[in-house]
Amino acid sequence: MATTLTLKSGTSWADAWQRCLAVAPEAFRDDRVLNLWNGSWQADGRALAATSPVDGSPIAGPPRLDRATAHQAVRASLDQHRAWRHVPLDERRARVAATLDALAHHRDLLALLLVWEIGKPWRLATADVDRAIDGVRWYVDGIEPMTAGRAPLDGPVSNIASWNYPMSVLVHAVLVQALAGNAVIAKTPTDGGVACLTLACALAAREGIPVTLVSGSGGELSQALVRAPEIGCVSFVGGRDTGAAVATAVADLGKRHILEQEGLNTWGIWNYSDWDTLTSVVPKLFDYGKQRCTAYPRFVVQRELFDDFLAAYLPAVRTLRTGHPLAVEQPHDPYPSLDFGPVINAAKAKELHDQVAEAIDRGAVPLHRGRLSDARFLPGQDTSAYVQPVTLLNPPRSSPLHHAEPFGPVDTIVLVDTEAELLAAMNASNGALVATLSTDDRATYDRLAPQIRAFKVGHGTPRSRGDRDELFGGFGASWRGAFVGGDLLVRAVTIGPEGERLPGNFPEYQLLP
Repeated sequence: MATTLTLKSGTSWADAWQRCLAVAPEAFRDDRVLNLWNGSWQADGRALAATSPVDGSPIAGPPRLDRATAHQAVRASLDQHRAWRHVPLDERRARVAATLDALAHHRDLLALLLVWEIGKPWRLATADVDRAIDGVRWYVDGIEPMTAGRAPLDGPVSNIASWNYPMSVLVHAVLVQALAGNAVIAKTPTDGGVACLTLACALAAREGIPVTLVSGSGGELSQALVRAPEIGCVSFVGGRDTGAAVATAVADLGKRHILEQEGLNTWGIWNYSDWDTLTSVVPKLFDYGKQRCTAYPRFVVQRELFDDFLAAYLPAVRTLRTGHPLAVEQPHDPYPSLDFGPVINAAKAKELHDQVAEAIDRGAVPLHRGRLSDARFLPGQDTSAYVQPVTLLNPPRSSPLHHAEPFGPVDTIVLVDTEAELLAAMNASNGALVATLSTDDRATYDRLAPQIRAFKVGHGTPRSRGDRDELFGGFGASWRGAFVGGDLLVRAVTIGPEGERLPGNFPEYQLLP
């Protein structure tokens, strides 16, 4: 008989909210968060209603500013920037280090907010917070040679990032940019993460970090956060449609930029036999329901190996554990061990269900479809944002699943017969962030890997965004502007010798590190 699950003790949204009010009363009100600009928390903007993807219950929404107020915030950030850029490096380093200590002290609260706001299981939520803290500490320890002979930008760095990694991408970038001598502006993602980011920015602001945190629609705020003359650099993480508009704006203005965009990351199988290794890695590829810029939603498989591939893949995908990230058998049990919970919202779940149904209707073959009844849920909870794993063979070319990243737990498989077909299928999206080729022959990998249009290509192992000194970028439409990672992140947000050409993918040139 199935056990009735309950919410883990002390982890309700109300519990998390009360802890936020106690930790940072300057940034939280009884029913909303505040915007941070001009060095103080402002009760402005229209707070939108929001719901948690975990169970559809109400949570805090973003307080959206209008265009005029956003411009005021940007001008105030420029004033902060002009003062901060002259603060000695040792003092900047001490303030960032103190911020990291505060983040570490409140690590579990930041993670719990991520669970409720964007649906991350506890394991992945804590990893997001830990990667942010550990990654910035690496820069704190080694910043001196990275900034030698370099100066902060002429204006603040504007950060616009997607919702999926508020800490290890957005907060990490903000703190490194500040360490390098810049004031920083962050826009809260519309789809989730506002409370987590508010708490993180409150802890940073207390240590004197010149951070601005604002909410609003992209269309309303882009004039201020992208095009305003006060902005020294635009750092963007998101989809290609929005990224293309940002890329056009910064190119027209000649503005420093870092634009990380999506691509269809692919995993190729060619003359391969180590199936036990593939079986072991498949569940890891579903972390956070593939809602990652470095997820692998496409397998390109040599036709004559398809039966062996299925024998390795299907048992692995059937082991995936999904459900409510805080549902336990007894109130004081450990957090459940899950591969993923919900997708970001019910609208995204419906989009994925519709895309899968349409692809099957047009000829795709369903190889695996998980059942919602196998997931772990609380009695009677809303499950509209949950999508069980799906695997489709040969999605039709008319389907978005053929050429675009689904950003959800949907795998597609394409069969090929020649190396030329393999490369064409792996390069379907005009550039990607990562790719992997599984082949037994090292010489075959060495010959084919350079022809795969991805910034990082693994040999039988997945690649990630990386931490600390690992470089990151993209080819084709997956990246515009300066590459990051290691000292390149600091170089991207500082001014070097006259005539310096930053490594990156620019309209006028492409320069590899």
